[in-house]
Amino acid sequence: MIGYWIGSDNPPATERIARLGYDYVVLDAQHGLLDYRGLLGNLMAVAAAGAVGLVRVEANDATQIGKALDAGAAGVIVPLINSADDAAAAVAAGRYPPAGIRSYGPTRSGLRIGPTPADADAAVLVLGMIETARGLDDVAAIAATPGLDGLFIGPSDLTLAVGGAYPGDPAVAGAFNAALERIRAACATAGIVAGSYSPSGADAALRLDAGFSFVTVAGDLSHLEEAARGHLQIARGG
Repeated sequence: MIGYWIGSDNPPATERIARLGYDYVVLDAQHGLLDYRGLLGNLMAVAAAGAVGLVRVEANDATQIGKALDAGAAGVIVPLINSADDAAAAVAAGRYPPAGIRSYGPTRSGLRIGPTPADADAAVLVLGMIETARGLDDVAAIAATPGLDGLFIGPSDLTLAVGGAYPGDPAVAGAFNAALERIRAACATAGIVAGSYSPSGADAALRLDAGFSFVTVAGDLSHLEEAARGHLQIARGG
């Protein structure tokens, strides 16, 4: 499964990207430029393109998780999961009673996923992010949390967590790769999916070859900048 990362509030652009053939599109409400209205508009654009929309929520917060799902997200990526208790809280926020604490009000999701709580519980994904030293230390217990569908790696924060001075720091490449494998193995043992953000298609291919279940490739803002820089250099003869 290969997805794409969206950080800007631009539904027409999101729709065009969602039509390219990616298996899913992630909208970034944590570090992206999307408020709730932006999430709603871009999720509608993803649906219009016939694709699947996920949301990386702002925090491990029941209100934020519930609003993303009510807006029609097929799943949530929850940042900064540091313990099994954190993972259990995220799962509960994404499930209706008695399985969880999600408040009933499927404003838009009822049109797509269905209004029945049991159907929604069975359809939506709750993915926890492993991106801190604490999360890495407790990854086996986190992965074993009942109801958690998978783990997703935030490589920038994970690099810092293993001692890197900055994202992509080559000085900690060995420790970073060992952390990746530790997370993947924990998911395999627990029977859940393992995913990662990747800065490029080449990096995404490496993750898939290493046994990851799904990867998200780069993002709209970085690709826009990269394309614009390349055309400028060509036009100037550089």
